[in-house]
Amino acid sequence: MVIGYQSEVGRLRKLVVKHARDAFVSDAKIDAEWKPLNYFGRPDLAAAVAEYDRFVEALQALDPDVEIAFLPKGPGLTMDALYPRDAAIACNKGMILCNMGKPARRAEPAAERALFQEHGVPVYGAITGEGHVEGGDVAWIDEKTLAVGRGYRTNDEGIRQLRALIEPCGAELVVVPSPHYHGPSDVFHLMSVLSPIDHDLALVYSPLMVVPFRELLLERGIRLVEVPDEEFESMGCNVLAVAPSKCLMLDGNPETRRRLEKAGAEVRVYDGTEISRKGAGGPTCMTRPILRELQTAPAVLTLPAAA
Repeated sequence: MVIGYQSEVGRLRKLVVKHARDAFVSDAKIDAEWKPLNYFGRPDLAAAVAEYDRFVEALQALDPDVEIAFLPKGPGLTMDALYPRDAAIACNKGMILCNMGKPARRAEPAAERALFQEHGVPVYGAITGEGHVEGGDVAWIDEKTLAVGRGYRTNDEGIRQLRALIEPCGAELVVVPSPHYHGPSDVFHLMSVLSPIDHDLALVYSPLMVVPFRELLLERGIRLVEVPDEEFESMGCNVLAVAPSKCLMLDGNPETRRRLEKAGAEVRVYDGTEISRKGAGGPTCMTRPILRELQTAPAVLTLPAAA
């Protein structure tokens, strides 16, 4: 079995997370940060830690062999470090460090670099200077097609740098304009409306998708499961594929779950009242997948050294 980086749906072999106890740290930190960071409510520390333990248990229940690397506490990091997806991008040459569009999160890529180096995961490049890209705006559609959302968190200069880094990996970059929706302070990413579930299956919220991108998915033979309007704000569209058609989602979106299961997916849910709903970050946000099993051998592949 070939393993590599350029997939959102292959069996997950290695990923990075940040436990709530190391992101939220203390009641004093929560009191100082939750309003400036635009959380919908103040997280309860003890409840968040317990929820996160169960979240990890749910991941491991789907695949007991998945390797989980935990980010530690670090200087300059806010509560938002709970959502490590946004600080890096995986490609077949290694990890690309992002340059966060949200100023309060600028320290996160360096923290992830340190963890990657500790675990022997190569760091291939970085978005720098005036360029901004967040990992929630980036998703592999297939092993040779990377989609990037152009919105308030990811700008044109960041996309230019990302394209230059991705092309040597034998991949094309598809730019997807994002809607204004709730404005610059909102955490709207491409993956707010798209979660790949299998090589030919994706969960989407079509009312906020641009037509050319939706048509591209259909042209690639990808079946679309539609999130109902009443479950979009509760992050019904934020679903993590742990393996093809095997996924983890936030509890409280029963119709989306029913539609996924009707499409052939195995679905497990977790309670994310403190760790997901209040910070608007579901299971894709709370995980930075690194290695996955691929369908085909990648054109360029750099495997990590043993930890």
